[in-house]
Amino acid sequence: MLFELDDVTATRGGRVVLEDLSAVLADGATGIVGPSGVGKSTLLRLLNRLADPVSGTVRYRGRDLRDDDVLALRRDVGLVPQLPALLEGTVADNVLYGPRLAHRSADVAASLRLAGLDPAFAPRQAAALSVGEQQRVMLARALALQPSVLLLDEPTSALDETTTAAIEATLRDLRDRLGLSFVLVTHDLHQAQRLADRVLALEPGALREVPAAAAPKR
Repeated sequence: MLFELDDVTATRGGRVVLEDLSAVLADGATGIVGPSGVGKSTLLRLLNRLADPVSGTVRYRGRDLRDDDVLALRRDVGLVPQLPALLEGTVADNVLYGPRLAHRSADVAASLRLAGLDPAFAPRQAAALSVGEQQRVMLARALALQPSVLLLDEPTSALDETTTAAIEATLRDLRDRLGLSFVLVTHDLHQAQRLADRVLALEPGALREVPAAAAPKR
């Protein structure tokens, strides 16, 4: 068991977005689908304590998240947000941001390669990158902490079809090479079926399993 949610209620902006939700997310790749506003992003934020539930319990590998050091948790469970939020400075500055906070070293070139970027991007200004390149830097920044889990919030929502296909290929390669577990939220059922072992639909109070598609994932 990777994550377990037990009667979880959570709010965002003063509005209840998850209510009495109970679910188990296994190791591997889980896709969570649903329309905008149903609480998919809030669910991801609960899994590395960027938000806490109003009531109920969230567990990671059997432990109540509230019993873990939050910074240690976020090093092990990395979140890649829907919209790139890079710091001022170079690509290298961004990749090293998390490790420096944790007083750890990191291999910038290796992190960029894992995210599908040439190490020559390291000295470039982050603000000068395309949206697709920025999204890959966000991924490299998460990978620099060597997490065991990646939380992916609509990782290709702002990208064109070609860049989306490239990002998806990178994510599949990361799973194969590093054995990472993913929790991916997306409005795109077909993307979830391409990338995940198991697809769940978020509904009021429940995550319902979506039957496997007849078409291949790749």
